Amino acid sequence: MTDTIDGAALLDEVEAFHRRFNVFPHEAAYVAVALWDAHAHLLDCFDSTPRLAFLSPEPGSGKSRALDVVETLVPRSMAAADASAAALFRSVSGIDGGRPTILFDEIDTIFGPKAGDNEQLRGFINAGHARGRVMYRCVGDGSNQQVQGFPSYCAVALAGLGSLPDTILTRSVIIRMRRRARNEKAEPFRTRIHVREGNQIRDRLAKWAESVEKQVAGAFPALPDGVTDRPADVWEPLLAVADAAGGDWPHRAREACVTLVNASRANDKGSIGIRLLTDLRDHVLIGIDRLPTVAILDRLNALDDAPWADLSGKPLDNRRLSRMLGDYVTAEGDPVVSRNIRTAGGVLKGFFAKDLEDAWARYCPPPGSATSATPLHPSSEQLNL
Repeated sequence: MTDTIDGAALLDEVEAFHRRFNVFPHEAAYVAVALWDAHAHLLDCFDSTPRLAFLSPEPGSGKSRALDVVETLVPRSMAAADASAAALFRSVSGIDGGRPTILFDEIDTIFGPKAGDNEQLRGFINAGHARGRVMYRCVGDGSNQQVQGFPSYCAVALAGLGSLPDTILTRSVIIRMRRRARNEKAEPFRTRIHVREGNQIRDRLAKWAESVEKQVAGAFPALPDGVTDRPADVWEPLLAVADAAGGDWPHRAREACVTLVNASRANDKGSIGIRLLTDLRDHVLIGIDRLPTVAILDRLNALDDAPWADLSGKPLDNRRLSRMLGDYVTAEGDPVVSRNIRTAGGVLKGFFAKDLEDAWARYCPPPGSATSATPLHPSSEQLNL
């Protein structure tokens, strides 16, 4: 007869191990990271696996140390800072008999503004979020090549400066790291000592995962109100782990879910198109049913902390405004286009608020919400119009 492992106590131990070496920005981060470590041992129970992203605006914020600790606790960890997409495809395909947990440090060197697009790696990270997705590649020599599908489903943790492509952010639990304050202390991480300690916890996590595998595989955990769509995909595996562990973890997990989802929404810059729609609604067409294009551009370009006066080195102009708004449609299903507006000085081209109402309702955050705040600096990806 084998001893029963107390899942709640084990997760407490995982959290305590992180607290020794990591200073996270809030309690929710400790809960989320501990659950993520555990979920990596149960991947085949889930339809998706969230990416874990440690991000910060400045170096020296503890991101790499967080990955160091995660590395000791997850199954078959694989540091992949400079790994090629081809190497990752083959690693996840399980040639050596085990799916790795992939850890990307200094991810800004892969997706930062000076790093290029790295579309293959981005595609791999995105596709591997969902179970059953494969990446197709041609393999062979010369003319003797065949199409082969490579599995991509695996747990991925990332750390880096700045941000990540939107397609990865929406699939991630985001921990926004910061430098330790003078009164915040962390124990030095000694590889020769603490890797062994973490691995001992990892091995107990693996045994516990085996004992709850059937329970977790059939679980559909209740999600907090308002957590739907992609955030629900991200958090459902973590909540299932918390429910299986029991104790106060189900409650703490849902509190952490709400905290981090709301924080993610508050920091969500959205696309540059949604930014344009929101600024038109909240700052330009307030109480006005129509406005000439020249006046719209003047108001947009005059907005403080807005990107419109400097989009890729030049201000927003009539042609770009028309092209951006033309991607959206009116309530009748017609593209949003400029129309004639009669003014005291004659007839000018401009836009009607009525034509934008359907797009405002479908794409923009509610007026006055945290997510309607305008971002200071859209990403280079967003400005690639």
